[in-house]
Amino acid sequence: DVLKGFVNEAKNETSSINATPRTQQKKGIPIPPQVVMQPFTSKNISRINGKAKMKSDVDESEGFCDLKYGSYCIWREENREEMQDSMVKKLKDQLFVARAYFPSIAKIPAQSKLSGELKQNIQEVERVLSESTTDADLPPEIQKKSRRMEAVIARAKSVSLDCNNVDKKLRQIFDLTEDEANFHMKQSAFLYQLAVQTMPKSLHCLSMRLTVEYFRDHLFDKELSEKYSDPTLQHYVIFSNNVIASSVVINSTVVHARDTVNQVFHVLTDWQNYYAMKHWFLRNTFGDAVVQVLNIEDPDSYGKATLSHLTLPVEFRVSFPSNDSAPAIHNRTQYVSIFSHSHYLLPEIFKNLEKVVVLDDDVVVQQDLSALWSLNMGGKVTGAIEICSVKMDQLQSYLGEHSFQKHSCSWMSGLNVIDLARWRDLDISETYWKLVKEQVSMKEGSALLATLLTFQDQIYALDRVWVLSGLGHDYGLDIEGIKKAAVLHYNGNMKPWLDLGIPKYKEYWKKFLNHEDQYLSECN
Repeated sequence: DVLKGFVNEAKNETSSINATPRTQQKKGIPIPPQVVMQPFTSKNISRINGKAKMKSDVDESEGFCDLKYGSYCIWREENREEMQDSMVKKLKDQLFVARAYFPSIAKIPAQSKLSGELKQNIQEVERVLSESTTDADLPPEIQKKSRRMEAVIARAKSVSLDCNNVDKKLRQIFDLTEDEANFHMKQSAFLYQLAVQTMPKSLHCLSMRLTVEYFRDHLFDKELSEKYSDPTLQHYVIFSNNVIASSVVINSTVVHARDTVNQVFHVLTDWQNYYAMKHWFLRNTFGDAVVQVLNIEDPDSYGKATLSHLTLPVEFRVSFPSNDSAPAIHNRTQYVSIFSHSHYLLPEIFKNLEKVVVLDDDVVVQQDLSALWSLNMGGKVTGAIEICSVKMDQLQSYLGEHSFQKHSCSWMSGLNVIDLARWRDLDISETYWKLVKEQVSMKEGSALLATLLTFQDQIYALDRVWVLSGLGHDYGLDIEGIKKAAVLHYNGNMKPWLDLGIPKYKEYWKKFLNHEDQYLSECN
């Protein structure tokens, strides 16, 4: 259905092109809130073989691709293959030009011989291309045919013609080709997003196998409830519907911890993955740490502290002009991942706890995190990494008439230290839900607005050495910086458990998988 929509849209755009002067064809391009792509500080910087290179002219098509399709454009550039079948492409170009000149040449009686040669060459090349799609399929004498076509085109160009006729034909062919390219771009971007948002078959297999095994072995189910609510221990919270991702977070945290006996992990998931999660964490041990799996969608267990469905941290792509007069092509783009609705249930779910550390399921821990528990946040509710490249005044048009400090920085989820006692004192959750109701028409955008306003003046800025973000969209991160970071955040579309993940960053995630596990092997 989506592909049919693309076809209809392409047809509509073709109709509007035919009816509208070319100077009026540009359309406003909406920016989807959840498309994540690599941040650019300037639109005139490209990356070739990992090195920054200045462009002499801004490529408009590339700029609008970034705005419209987000990280797909970056993934496409990084995975672009060297041109193959160059002879086939050359023949197509020659055919393109020959067709443009032929109608005008055919109208000149004195050029009947040239017209016949041009027609014959066009037919020969069309016949070859109908039977060959790669250079390997081409006949041995193709070089001679190409040279003959090149020679006859050169003669056609030397004839005095009405340039308007050739120009019209070229534009006609160009418009048809442009429409076709536009369709394939949309199709490719759709398939990319489909690959990003669809659970891989292997992960689905693992979840189903674990669920079945859970109901076969009830004796394996054991709880350590006395540790789950002990406020003297170190409590980590993970929102996730991905068994492997949450396991990597816990394993990497435990491996680098000086002392695991005080560590308690709470994995908050949904009905669909609840039993798979429970079975996985009951059959796998992580040092002396304990793991509790909670179903956030179960009203019998948590009453009001439940949602109809689990919501994971939300990632937004924020685009704004470099200056007031800059056109859209020069927009700067940054990425903000924030709390979801589920995060605002924490004080109710963990009533006996006063402090927790929240980890997104797309992070990998590389150092001991125990220092976070002795952090003095000066009465602030949440410790987070601030993004001062995106400030509140730059989001003024989005935030509307709400009062806010213009020069305050936005912040990221991924690694957050939360003072639940202070949260309850200030009634943060009530403030958030009130703001969400006021912005109900914004749908998912309401979470960004409500979260930024709710935590205004309540963010304690963590040192940037704690977290390095961008491993899910930025191909140009410094390897030394990755090795030194305490936490790696794979924010972006290219998650490490997907085939689309950035290959050079996957190794930091994969080494915390238990490759000898029976189910992992069986589900590939």
